[in-house]
Amino acid sequence: MVPFVLPRGGTRLFIHVSTLAPHTRDMQAHPRVALLVMAESDAATPPVALPRVALQADAVTLPRDGSDHGFAQAAYLERFPDAAPTFDLGDFSLVVLQPVAARLVAGFGQADSLVGDALARWLRG
Repeated sequence: MVPFVLPRGGTRLFIHVSTLAPHTRDMQAHPRVALLVMAESDAATPPVALPRVALQADAVTLPRDGSDHGFAQAAYLERFPDAAPTFDLGDFSLVVLQPVAARLVAGFGQADSLVGDALARWLRG
């Protein structure tokens, strides 16, 4: 589980992770990752009927002195202001997740796959 931000109109997600975490080291060694985003569960909806999207993405760590870092940090802190102190820690890095494919599930028996331009339009939506 990792908090993420998808800036409005964008196609890249940003995460802020610590290299102390095994999943971060795994992501650095194997940059094709998966991210599952689900609707919040409730007592009335069976788990298999919850809307969700499974994204396949390529992960790239942003250098702190790179041109995208400031934008990504601002977007991340806009959504997660309590994370501000972690940006001063040397083991945390911003990572860009560039989705390459998505599997959308609107509910039980309602699914669709997206790639290429269709995926980009959906992400910007």
